[in-house]
Amino acid sequence: MIGIIGCGHMGEALLAGLLNAGTSPECVVVSHRREERCAELRERYGVVAETNNSAAARGAEIAFITVKPNQVLPVLEEIGEVISDNDEETVVVSMAAGIATNTMEDAVPVGTSVVRAMPNTPMRAGKGVVVLARGKHTSAAQMAAVEELLSTTSVVQEIAEEHMDVATALMGSSPGYIYLVAEALIEAGCFLGLSRDIATTISTGAIAGAGVLLTQPDATPAALKAEISTPGGTTVAALRELEESGIRKAFYRATEACARRSRELGSH
Repeated sequence: MIGIIGCGHMGEALLAGLLNAGTSPECVVVSHRREERCAELRERYGVVAETNNSAAARGAEIAFITVKPNQVLPVLEEIGEVISDNDEETVVVSMAAGIATNTMEDAVPVGTSVVRAMPNTPMRAGKGVVVLARGKHTSAAQMAAVEELLSTTSVVQEIAEEHMDVATALMGSSPGYIYLVAEALIEAGCFLGLSRDIATTISTGAIAGAGVLLTQPDATPAALKAEISTPGGTTVAALRELEESGIRKAFYRATEACARRSRELGSH
């Protein structure tokens, strides 16, 4: 049984990804504090949805905590007794930014297996990326079970706890950066005379296609960029403007700010 506790935007992305990959709705129980949201999830996905978080943790082999960072510890304390009483040992997987594994371990019964995960919303379409850091009580077999489940929705990478805040900036939050780039391209197209519909179709299509090429074996951003950068051509002219406008510095500062904020969330 899989529990998804606090099924908001990220929880629903996980739920949709798992179901699209073949997980049976009968194997999933979700929770949300609002009954209207629970009713929506029942109707849309055919899963059991409860307003009681403990109901989603009861009997769960893997319990995903998909609430906001400031709600993680209260939820862990709320479900602690239930996961302690489960017949099968429950692995608790937090998908919130900033909350370290040792902080999670302090909030659950001694010896509970915990995993810190940082996913991104493209897992909804089976195109996500998720990084994982294991707690000190999490066995190799338990980690493998979490990785196997999440691999149906995402590229999965285990990393050290100390690198999780940087990973948050590179893949947890980075879809937001790409959406901002898409918005900027669309607005530029409109300014230069295209209709919004056409500007949206061709800009988002180009970004999606570029993403596919980046995932090909042996592909690198530099090599792909070189392929379309004819000396004296249109792409070179555009890239020069972006470089002179400080795009690399802007992304560096954005990534640094995101990682810093992730650390701050975990220190409260």
